[in-house]
Amino acid sequence: MKAVVLVAGKGTRMEPLTSDYPKVMLPVANKPILEHILNAAVEAGVDGFVFITGYLERKIREYFGNGSKWGVSIDYVRQEKQRGTADAIGHARGHVKGAFLVLNGDMLIGADDLKNLLAREEEAVICVKEVDNPSDFGVLETEGEKVVKIIEKPRVPPTNLANAGIYLFRESIFGFIEKTRVSERGELEITDSIQMMIDSGAAVGYRPLESEWIDIGYPWDLLKANEYLLKDLKGRCEGTVEPHSIIKGEVVIGKGSLIRSGSYIEGPVVIGENCDIGPNCFIRPSTSIGTHVRVGNAVEIKNTIVMDDTHVGHLSYVGDSVIGHHCNFGAGTKVANLRHDGKNIKIMVKGRVVDTGRRKVGVIMGDDVHTGINTSINTGVVMEKGRYTYPGEFVRH
Repeated sequence: MKAVVLVAGKGTRMEPLTSDYPKVMLPVANKPILEHILNAAVEAGVDGFVFITGYLERKIREYFGNGSKWGVSIDYVRQEKQRGTADAIGHARGHVKGAFLVLNGDMLIGADDLKNLLAREEEAVICVKEVDNPSDFGVLETEGEKVVKIIEKPRVPPTNLANAGIYLFRESIFGFIEKTRVSERGELEITDSIQMMIDSGAAVGYRPLESEWIDIGYPWDLLKANEYLLKDLKGRCEGTVEPHSIIKGEVVIGKGSLIRSGSYIEGPVVIGENCDIGPNCFIRPSTSIGTHVRVGNAVEIKNTIVMDDTHVGHLSYVGDSVIGHHCNFGAGTKVANLRHDGKNIKIMVKGRVVDTGRRKVGVIMGDDVHTGINTSINTGVVMEKGRYTYPGEFVRH
């Protein structure tokens, strides 16, 4: 069994985090999003993958290679121009035989759901998730166990079954992809191909997802995914913990990492290799710290992703934030993460204000950002790659 994984996109809504990395290679619980998806598929019984690549393909190739590290095979097929999901899946023709899965590289799904999907025998099966706001999704109209229609963002949804973007197909789908016409959005949509399949009389079923389904579309979705994946963390220490440090709960400490005296770490927390933590710092739950990270004296970090080679200088506070690679926090940098009125944090994305749905969001910081000492950063601030602040500066928006 093979899985076709769509990983061609840049993820423009994730900027500035995707300036130098494809979205699927951003870390969650100290592993790329794509690796979590691959691991779930392998556990479900998949032994071969076809990655449909595009933006910064070399980053994906360098990390995953031929798949031997995971005991699988990986083929790479480049989608030179992104023309929609149907076009992307069509690139897999000749690389799969019989039944195959289609997964998005930015959606976390449980292995058990994939096992259940693989057991189905219809010509195509669509994974669905019951949602409270179906009008925001592609919604399935059903009769019994069959799909009769797929409706994009209907005003009056026939069901609350949202298309989760995870499919089981057989090779017959390629014939319908060939006949698919460009949609109003200017793309070749796989839902149009499936609708043609339904109209032809082919059996198209659906399968409700039973586990958590996390669509990582915005930077703050990384925090949700991180919280979810760290829930089942099993602690281990491969580094050095000095006396008078407290390790509470499930904490992973990587090889070569040093936890200095007086540090208090409350899991679930994962710390990568060759990190220097403390002394006298406080690392709170749902925090992931990458490799070669320095956390200074009297620093507090909570519910945050800190990527590789970043330094958080002494007397700093970071909460509910996503911090890129090679950043440097000047001493005393403080990140605000809660509005005075307690309302949800809103963030500007591609010129549009988006409600994060979260009461607490700190900063979304791109790679190579440097802050001057005693910098204060307001809630929901996005700092682009390479930006810097002067000492004592207040970054409002």
